[in-house]
Amino acid sequence: MAATSSKSSSSSSSAQRAAAAALLVAVSVLVVGAAAVCDMSNEQFMSCQPAAAKTTDPPAAPSQACCDALAGADLKCLCGYKNSPWMGVYNIDPKRAMELPAKCGLATPPDC
Repeated sequence: MAATSSKSSSSSSSAQRAAAAALLVAVSVLVVGAAAVCDMSNEQFMSCQPAAAKTTDPPAAPSQACCDALAGADLKCLCGYKNSPWMGVYNIDPKRAMELPAKCGLATPPDC
């Protein structure tokens, strides 16, 4: 009987750990999603997505909201993400994304 109780306790403990891990991942995603990256909020970043989307041919022109967001962003910091796998998650073509500052009349940082 003690073995059964131990098994039940062990599986309950495993389930609790799995639930805690899932909650931690969910909270992390929410916090990261809400955080500003390179001085751009997620909302500002997404305002540029249509102009840099992989699946739109030809790409849309950047919106005024996108250009305003880029004007206030740390463009050198954004250059660091051009080869990031996150670009694919957001359906962004890195080459198109790197063209956006010029399309908005902004100088692209050297070595970008």
